[in-house]
Order: sequence, then structure tokens, then C-alpha cells
Amino acid sequence: MYVHSCIDGSAAVKVPCGKGRWRSGASTERTCAVLEVEVIPTRELGNRSYVVHDGRTAVVVDPQRDLDRVEEVLEKAGAACGLVVETHVHNDYVTGGWELARRHGVPYVLSAEETVSFTCRPVRDGERLAVGSLTVEVVATPGHTDGHLAYVVTDGEAAPAVFTGGSLLYGTVGRTDLVDPERTEELARAQYRSARRLAARLPDDAAVYPTHGFGSFCSVGPCASGIDDAGPVTLADERRRNDALTEPDEDTFAARLVAGLTTYPAFYAQPLNRRGPGPADLAPPEPVDAAELRRRIADGQWVLDLRDRTAYAAGHLAGSVGIELGDQFSTYVSWLLPWGEPLTLVGESGEQVAAAQRQLARIGVDRPAGAAVGDVPGQRAYPRATFAEAAARPDGDLLVDVRRDDERAVGHILGSRHLPVHQLLPRIDELPRDRRLWLHCAGGFRASVAASLLERAGYDVVLVDDDYAKAVEAGIATG
Repeated sequence: MYVHSCIDGSAAVKVPCGKGRWRSGASTERTCAVLEVEVIPTRELGNRSYVVHDGRTAVVVDPQRDLDRVEEVLEKAGAACGLVVETHVHNDYVTGGWELARRHGVPYVLSAEETVSFTCRPVRDGERLAVGSLTVEVVATPGHTDGHLAYVVTDGEAAPAVFTGGSLLYGTVGRTDLVDPERTEELARAQYRSARRLAARLPDDAAVYPTHGFGSFCSVGPCASGIDDAGPVTLADERRRNDALTEPDEDTFAARLVAGLTTYPAFYAQPLNRRGPGPADLAPPEPVDAAELRRRIADGQWVLDLRDRTAYAAGHLAGSVGIELGDQFSTYVSWLLPWGEPLTLVGESGEQVAAAQRQLARIGVDRPAGAAVGDVPGQRAYPRATFAEAAARPDGDLLVDVRRDDERAVGHILGSRHLPVHQLLPRIDELPRDRRLWLHCAGGFRASVAASLLERAGYDVVLVDDDYAKAVEAGIATG
């Protein structure tokens, strides 16, 4: 059997397998091989890491940078880290793989096709690695990246577990435009062939464990629903629903994949993972008082308010930027603010600041310049509104849509101006300064970020903090 569990609190699921037998120690005997897979989700970035073990020795797959979560799982399982494997050089988070391998004195496995500036254990298609009672088979799956690998892990006669990284995801595949936009179609075709080749060599009961696909911008299209509701997803599930396995024509698949690609965060271009990232520094930032916050703002530094958008709109420090702490926090911080500049955090509590700091460390923003905790001086405020109120806005006020291009193409409010939030800073002068701006997105989060950035730049703003579906109900003409 294999055992699948998730550290977010869901129950373990046991799945029958063949009749393999193996011994642990001198006298303990099990009637069935056991492959245990612990799932470590990073909901905020839409990814997962994995610890797969036999009860004594573990293989860690695609660990994120905050390694305390991984080491907690290892300790709870009573398993020693025997190997760290990376499916590819990631774009959407900073890996903890090199540091974890160094810390535990074990090999760090990466494709021999990757160019990196650190020492690792390079592997190629077809290689097999023994780790305790586990066998790890390397399968080349180029497409998401040129050197992308999948790892098939087996233990005796247990059903195999395959760790697919950014290749075969749940119901979809990883995007293919991150290596070189000019090669997008070429890599889309490679992605198709890789997925089918991988599926052809595995049984239907193989459990599939992707790294991306849970909201990550590294995936293409929506992830299949129902994940983990009834245990691990199997290859049989993917044969029924995954485009790469159900579409018989490579040309059609490639064209659909390319057409489905949307924009992705700017920090994906940072080459941090090729340098061998060191450990995350999660020590509390230096305390900063209100006077120092004002001085930093006057100097042009970024002061980031973590409170929810309702609290920020009601009162905030003039010149600060509001990006509420939640699942989209680190993505939009890194997408919007200039990379590498000092960043000071303002939060309601030390716990809120620590959570933000952890999210930032995962994308390579290593050390906040300081933090202020507690009451925030409420020098500035701006109104919040519904779509019904936006429909009745005064003549001359301008409605601004800050959603992505692909969202706008599906439907938009007639007469609105379009400026995606991730393009706001470099294009801010395209918006008129002599008109009040009503900012909207799909649900309010991005519009709140845009409102704070525009108010910081001297614009008169209103946050439309409402669900876009209510625009039609409010009688606003859409096209």
C-alpha cells in the first residue's frame, strides 16, 4: 500500500497494493510494502512539496525555502532525509533544496541539462537511485523547462508514486513560455510528448503528485477540482481528463496551450535558484516607530501595510501602500514593487508581520528593512463602493478596470479604462489626474492595491470593493 497524507489537516488515505514484503529491523515484518507520501502545500503560491519515505529514510521533492515545515514532517515521520530531488529550476518560488541537502549531508539531485552555479548530483533519463527501501527512477519530461524531470518512486510491489513537478498537472500541464517566449510552441509540443511518454510507462494506479497547479501561474488553465477528496489522484484519473492525454492531435494541443497562456509575475525572471539559495532568514525585523515610517516614506522608500483592505481604506499612513496579507500577497508584492529596494512592513501584530516575512522569503525577498506593529496613524482614507454605486457615479468620474488582459477579453464594463494592476506603476501617467478614479477588479483585492498605489501618487480614488458578477445586476452595461 501507499499512505498519503497532507499536513494541512486532511486524513491519511491507505490504498491497497500487491503482496510485497519487507523487513524493518530484525523482527518487524509487514505483509505489504508501504510508501508514505506527506504533502506540504504552499497555498499562497499554488504549489506543493513532498516527503516520501519508507518509515526510516525519506526523499524530499521540490522543497520550498522555509525548511522548518519540511523538517517538522521528517521528525514526525521518524525518517532521516536521504535524498533531495528537484524536478526543475523553478520560476515561481525560491527552492530550499540546496540548503536542505547541505544541512543533512545528502545528495541534491537535479537534471544534468540544467546550468547552475553550485555542486549537485546531476542525473539523466533512466537513472535509478536507491534510498533506503525506496527506488527513485529518473524520467526526462522536457516542456515546462528543457531539463525538466519526473521521479517515479517505488517500494517493493507498492503502486508507484510519480512526482511530476510542472509537467503533468491535475487536469492540465505547466506553461511553456518561461524559458524563451520564442520557443513557446516548441516546448508545448515537447510537453505533450513528455506527458504521453510518462503515462505510457506507468500503471493506472500510479499516484500522481505535481508541484504546480494549485493556483500557481506556472500552470496553464484551471486545475481539476476534487483534489484529495478521495485520496491521491491516480494516472487513471489523468487519462480521463488531462488535455495532454485526451487530445489525440499534437497540433491541436499545442495551439490550445499557447492560446491559454496569460501574463505571469515579474519576479519569475529572477535567477535565484541557479545560484544555490541559502537559508531563509525569518528572524523578526528591526522595530520602526511612526516617526521613522514617515521619514522612510519621505525618502521614497516602500512602506507596506498588511491590514485588510477595509481597514486600510478607512485610515492609513499617507504614502504607504496597502497589500493585504492573504494568498495573493507575495505574488503581488513582487510583481508590483521595484525588486531589491528596501521594504518596511506595517502590521496589526507580530504574527502578521512574521507570516508576511515568510511569504516574502519564499520568493527571494530576504530581509524587510523593518516593521511597525500595532495602531497605524490614520492620516489618509478613501471611500469604498459597490458596483451599484459605481453605476451612479458622477459624470466625469472614470471607472478603471485593473484586471488582466485575458479577463478583460472575456467581458468588461463599457466605457471603462483598462490598465492592469501589474502594469500600473510604469504606465501610471496614462491615467488623468483631473478626474476621480473608481478602481475595480474581479473581487476587490487588486483594485485595493491599485487604489493605494494611485493615492500614493496623488490621485483621487474610490475602491470598488465588490464582486464583478454584481456589475450586471447593478445595470452596468458590459461587453
